[in-house]
Parts: sequence; C-alpha cells; structure tokens
Amino acid sequence: MSGFDLSGLSASFGGERVIGPLSLQVKKGERVALVGKSGAGKSTLISLIHQQVGRTSSLVPQDLGLVNALPVFHNVYMGQLDAHPTWYNTLTLIRPFSKDSAAVRALLKDLSMPEKIWVPTASLSGGQRQRVAIARAVFRKADMLLADEPVSALDGPMSHLVMKLMSKRFPTSVVALHDIELALQYCTRIVGIQDGQIALDDYSERLTPADITPLY
Repeated sequence: MSGFDLSGLSASFGGERVIGPLSLQVKKGERVALVGKSGAGKSTLISLIHQQVGRTSSLVPQDLGLVNALPVFHNVYMGQLDAHPTWYNTLTLIRPFSKDSAAVRALLKDLSMPEKIWVPTASLSGGQRQRVAIARAVFRKADMLLADEPVSALDGPMSHLVMKLMSKRFPTSVVALHDIELALQYCTRIVGIQDGQIALDDYSERLTPADITPLY
C-alpha cells in the first residue's frame, strides 16, 4: 500500500475539536503538501494518518523523536529496527555491521553531513537534527512519507536539497509545510487546512501563492 482513503478523521483535545471530521484520499504517486497557519490542525492530521497507515509509512514527527544519547548512526539505523531480529539490533548497538554503516554514511552524504555519523545526536544543531530524522525515514525504505514541517530549521539551499531527496526517495508523501513556494515547487497537490477542516484541495499546477496565502 502506498496510498490511502481515510474518512471520519477527527480529534479533540480538552473537549475542543481540533480537526475533522474530514476525509482524505491520497493516491499512489501523489506528493501532498498540507498548508495552513500554526494551530490549524496539520500536525494532528499527520498523526491521525500515521495511526491508520502505520507500518507502511516513514514518519518525521515535528519533535523528530531522536535519542540524544546515541550517535547519529544509531538514530538513522532505527528506521530499520523492525526489519531485523533482536540479536542483530543488539549487536548493531555495540558494533555495527559494515554494510549498515556504509549505507547510513551514503545517506548522510546525500544530506551533506557524512562526517557526523558517529557524533552524539545531542551535540547537533536544529537543522542537523532535522536531517538525521529525514535520513532515518529514508533508511526505513517505506513507499510513503509522512512528515511534519521537516525543513523548518533549514536555510534555503539546504531545504531545497532535502525536498529534492524526499521527492526522489518517496513515490507518495504527505508533508506539512509552512513555506508556500516549497509546497508549490515540490508537491503535486496542495491541501489547505483551516480551523480543522479542508479549506483547499487542488493540484499545484493550478495554484499560485495568492490562492494559498488567505489560509494564513
């Protein structure tokens, strides 16, 4: 499965409805940008989708979910934890296999940080930490990416590099983005969220920044 058709998605916090109920269908090969102001419900929608499609996707949550005490290698390797038996994972914690360290290093090279492979994750900058979470998602080798503001801490050139890599590695994706230009350039479809509902849903090629700006 690398697409989904979900209906009745809704979430409430403290008795207040944050999102939905709404329906969202994403076809295989679509790269969907979720846009809208902070607090509109984008993060909640990513979480709801992940609960439904789970193991068939790679997730980059907004809090990144990294283990600070471990080196970058082990944080990236976690993308494949469920693909190996426990003994293999335990051994990898002590002494990684050369094929795994070579694969992680190649991926970090694509993200312009191969020299950080054995560095403790706690010592990284915010942008470097985002790239580690993206590397972990790619290392998982799922067909679909779910990502919540994955380039928010990156500068212009680096955010383009990362968006290109994600577009290349994942046939299907749902990515919450704050940058309208990036959304239009790298995603095939724009879904605008406003007050927990879908306020816009159209193909990128038919939209301009002026169509999306009112959502902010």
